[in-house]
Amino acid sequence: MSINYHQKIFKSIANTDNGEVGQETRFHYQQQGNVVWAEYSGGTILKGFLVAKVLENNVLDMRYEHINQVAELMTGICISIPEILADGRIRLHEKWQWTSGDLSSGESIIEEIIQ
Repeated sequence: MSINYHQKIFKSIANTDNGEVGQETRFHYQQQGNVVWAEYSGGTILKGFLVAKVLENNVLDMRYEHINQVAELMTGICISIPEILADGRIRLHEKWQWTSGDLSSGESIIEEIIQ
């Protein structure tokens, strides 16, 4: 089954302490073919962007960048593994690593919200 990420909105439901995405952060996803991108903001993030390619099993191999509220430019890499919830929404289980700052890694979960 192929997942279409186009025009989906996600919110954070869990993140490790070294992450900057929080419950106020919203991700607005778009997709064209095997290319996915999103703009995100909210909470400690003023403006962020990500770009990803869709791998086998709808896994996303992505790169992200954002500016936080203390004007730092932060960048990183992430692998997002999708789960389809019982109600049909998408949950993404993410393993990420900063490519700026302390270069630490972490895990987060974002979940589709229906408006």
